[in-house]
Amino acid sequence: MDKLLQDTLTHLRALVSHDTRNPPRTIGTGGIFDYLRANLPGFDVQVTDFGAGAVNLYAVRGKPKYLFNVHLDTVPDSPHWTASPFELRVTEDRAIGLGACDIKGAAAALVAVANATQGDMALLLSTDEEANDARCIDGFLKTPRDYEAVIVAEPTQGEAVLAHRGILSVQMRFLGRAGHASGDQKPSDSALHQAIRWGAAALDHVQSLSHERFGGLTGLRFNVGKVEGGIKANVIAPTADVRFGFRPLPSMDADQLLETFRTLVEPHPVEFGETFRGDSLPAGDTATAETRRLAARDIADELNIPVGNAVDFWTESALFSKGGYTSFVYGPGDIAQAHTADEWVALEQLGHYAQTIHRIVDRGI
Repeated sequence: MDKLLQDTLTHLRALVSHDTRNPPRTIGTGGIFDYLRANLPGFDVQVTDFGAGAVNLYAVRGKPKYLFNVHLDTVPDSPHWTASPFELRVTEDRAIGLGACDIKGAAAALVAVANATQGDMALLLSTDEEANDARCIDGFLKTPRDYEAVIVAEPTQGEAVLAHRGILSVQMRFLGRAGHASGDQKPSDSALHQAIRWGAAALDHVQSLSHERFGGLTGLRFNVGKVEGGIKANVIAPTADVRFGFRPLPSMDADQLLETFRTLVEPHPVEFGETFRGDSLPAGDTATAETRRLAARDIADELNIPVGNAVDFWTESALFSKGGYTSFVYGPGDIAQAHTADEWVALEQLGHYAQTIHRIVDRGI
């Protein structure tokens, strides 16, 4: 095992030991940030607390061309872990711990590189990616900064991901009229019947978009996540609440999709609102998105990072793209290991990521 990987594992052991689960969103400016402050030599470090567990650490040394972004928050641990999720375990081929794959492993590698080089380097370490509440990146983007690209670490198996889907979550309510279920019903009487008819129409609409394509991705991803309403089997349901989400292609108009879903059936829902929106990567209309994708590809090629396929999961790279930056996703690990019990990252990928970042920073490319 080379020294850079050993140092990465040392930092990863420390980062994993800090509880940054989100929820419960109790992350403050001490703890993991005290550790990072102490291990970023020669950097100008600024820590900003946006509230509700959303904290940024922005660290700059010199005048770097690229900004590396990593989120430090993790999902909650499940009861199926076979050992403490906050104690890093290292085997012959993997590092196991909460956040090791998603994505404290990359953060540890960046800290190791910061200590192993004197090159210009910029880091943005944030804590609200798992919250569906993008305070950290939104806050950072309020101040213009001159970077050629923002490279966002997520588990991409050591390949540059130039495009991914957006994500929207919606909550809506149908209103009916309570009554005895023995009688003849109008289509608007039962809120649950309205919701069921809406669900069938929504699935049909999603199927009609199955031919749409962008960057290797096909169709619209859609899911009804929760339906609540009604009283009992012989009472007409007066209300029904539905939560659903969809993941559009970069070429799809999210606002148009929202309006289509809102008006699929009569009567329309009495309440309909977004609970979260994340734009696609690259951001913009089809022509703009393609221009931004090609710009990101050119930088990945310049940095000798292999370009992989577009992915279905969402990342904060889309926020940087919407903010006007060229941005792509690149990190160690496999998304299949993220959010799982005994989460792990392969040592080979972790070491290769650290070496790649070292090469970029050391040579100033």
